[in-house]
Amino acid sequence: MLYAMIAKDKPGSGDKRVATRPVHVEHLKSMGEKLVLAGPLLGPDGNPEGSLLLLEADSLEAATATLMADPFIKEGIFGSVEVKPLRIAFNHTGKDF
Repeated sequence: MLYAMIAKDKPGSGDKRVATRPVHVEHLKSMGEKLVLAGPLLGPDGNPEGSLLLLEADSLEAATATLMADPFIKEGIFGSVEVKPLRIAFNHTGKDF
């Protein structure tokens, strides 16, 4: 099943986000193909203000454990984080989930 993490940055965390990004990216790479997609949520100014990650996992608990290990969480960059199951209604990626 697919699980989405929707995270919003704490105000004023931009510099910390930039400094932590290299280890964040390594964490994402470590998920391999289980990580379906990931990217920053952008504000009106075009700068990151959060993140969206989509992960394939066996359970909500497994997805949450993997997603909550993100260095952005450990460094306190996110002010809010939700992990929710996701059912695909439209899929134009060419991949079956």
